[in-house]
Amino acid sequence: MVEAKNFDHLIGRLKGISDKQLQAHFGLYQGYVKKLNEIREKLAKTDTSLSNYSFGDFSELKRREAVAFNGTYLHELYFENLELKKIPSQELKKAVENAWGSWEKFEADLKGSAASTPGWVVVTWDYTDKKLHTYILFEHHIGLPAHQYIVLALDCWEHAFMIDYGTNKADYLKAFLENVNWEVVNKRFKNASNC
Repeated sequence: MVEAKNFDHLIGRLKGISDKQLQAHFGLYQGYVKKLNEIREKLAKTDTSLSNYSFGDFSELKRREAVAFNGTYLHELYFENLELKKIPSQELKKAVENAWGSWEKFEADLKGSAASTPGWVVVTWDYTDKKLHTYILFEHHIGLPAHQYIVLALDCWEHAFMIDYGTNKADYLKAFLENVNWEVVNKRFKNASNC
């Protein structure tokens, strides 16, 4: 059974992302955790012999399992990489410059990617070419290539910013970038690039 994590330590600690916005977002995340547990319980009791591509109870549960799974864990990655702390490490900055040419081009790529999806943007370390990349995800489970380690997660769904910004995603992205917990991102990058 998956337990929802508590991210209340973020309340009152972010600039440009209100407590009301955070609390609504926490509730949505908790809903994904609940659904993941529900799907797993049902999968354990569902007859697999009637499964097929067109329809079957087991088939449908398997198709939605990844949505609830990624909905849970992408939100955890997102909340964990919030709260302004420290600065990007020299190693991370070097990897960003290697991948994009400059920090400014990296931020432009991140913003352009965010404008391109209603879902998620993830910055990943690619184990195949040993470089950082950005990928956009439509829904929680569509768009992430294999062999990636998520270094930074950016929730671009409207539920992440509607209370504070309406449909103005650009201002939300500015606020997000002002609230990145680089201590967490640095650690993720170090773990990924040392493998």
